[in-house]
Amino acid sequence: MRLANDPKFPRWVEQVTATGGCAHPIHLTGWTTTRDAATGEILSHYSTRDEPGERLLVRCRNRRASVCPSCSRLHAGDTFHLVRAGLTGGKTVPPTVRTHPRLFVTLTAPSFGPVHRAAPDGQRCRPRRERTECEHGRPQSCPRIHAQDDPQAGQPLCPACYDYTAHVLWHAHAGELWSRLARAVRRYLATSAGVPQNHFPRHARLSFAKVAEYQQRAAIHLHAVIRLDGPQGPGDSPPPWGTAQRLIDAVRGAARRVLVHTPYSPAMGELALRWGTELDARPLQAFGGPDGLADDAVAAYVAKYVTKGATTTGTTTGLDHRIRDATDIDRAPVTPHARALMLTCWRLGGLPEFAHLNLQASAHTLGYRGHILTKSRVYSTTYAKLRVHRAEYERGAVELPAGADVITEANWRYLGSGHTSGAALIAAEVAQSHVLSREFAREDPAHGVMRGEAK
Repeated sequence: MRLANDPKFPRWVEQVTATGGCAHPIHLTGWTTTRDAATGEILSHYSTRDEPGERLLVRCRNRRASVCPSCSRLHAGDTFHLVRAGLTGGKTVPPTVRTHPRLFVTLTAPSFGPVHRAAPDGQRCRPRRERTECEHGRPQSCPRIHAQDDPQAGQPLCPACYDYTAHVLWHAHAGELWSRLARAVRRYLATSAGVPQNHFPRHARLSFAKVAEYQQRAAIHLHAVIRLDGPQGPGDSPPPWGTAQRLIDAVRGAARRVLVHTPYSPAMGELALRWGTELDARPLQAFGGPDGLADDAVAAYVAKYVTKGATTTGTTTGLDHRIRDATDIDRAPVTPHARALMLTCWRLGGLPEFAHLNLQASAHTLGYRGHILTKSRVYSTTYAKLRVHRAEYERGAVELPAGADVITEANWRYLGSGHTSGAALIAAEVAQSHVLSREFAREDPAHGVMRGEAK
């Protein structure tokens, strides 16, 4: 009622609409002025002095759907265009990349102990003819059929047998495993083509974009788009020996050989970390086919998973915020399996030999320290460039005198974030209306698309 009776309520609604109904907008106050460098003439000026509460609302830009559905959808759209540009061209990438060898690769973590499985084809979890028990007296079989949302799916058959230490340390070294895999793929390609390994950059260049996803067992696996270019990047054709099949063989051969050793610990010795045995590498085709995947389908698949946090099929396995002390873990609304992983992060993070891994700081992500999506430098465009283009589109082109040299002065200050309870309800309705507008636009192209989210 207070908001609706405010004389500046319509303008406040405009700001909320401009953020797409962001659930936790950032509140800023300040001004921006653009002047002609030669004459000092003011070409444009904006100030929050006349805004509601003398503040401007901007998006929080959180990628997690559990935190802000509106910003996560925008982030997913940016990811789709970022990945798609590296597959089909656009956004400074030439369309000839479609002719380059391109793979969609899925890499998994190894087994750290048997867990309950939710099979999509309705198979039993872990059936055995003879009932066997582990050393802790727990059955090593499960005749049940678990649904995807079954709370027991992904939980260990015996938590005491599960290797939580290896699970956490594998997460902490997943980035190093990927880095070594990329180097091993380059060495494998060079050797198979008869090229000296240190001369590989003179003949070809490996580009990639990858996204991390949590499985039901709370272990990370990686989906990666890998592309082979010429030595100058996406605008350069790969060498004749650079085929999709040779790239597949290189990925498979490298994944079997990559090995990372953890620091020696007096309590547990040294662990050897590898990729899991389940590996999928398939070639990409512009429109799909019996032997390959479609470019747009892969880009949409990656965009779908980039907005997920440490959650799997409705079962919370992690948190969206950092843990300050061990008591936060006991109160966290997570599964017993995830809580055990967090406690393991906290315990290992207190050991001097693992201090450099910052495991306590990454306990909320179960020890995984990397970004959800990473890419090589020349794979395609960047999130920053996509945001700049969208911002320019949203505010429209500013007409400046031909050849004008301009100076922009700005002074902004942070005031806070979020909504009051009443404002949050209005923002949620705005966000829902944006979703409906996008659905209508997909069903009827003549309906148009929302301004700013089309780019």
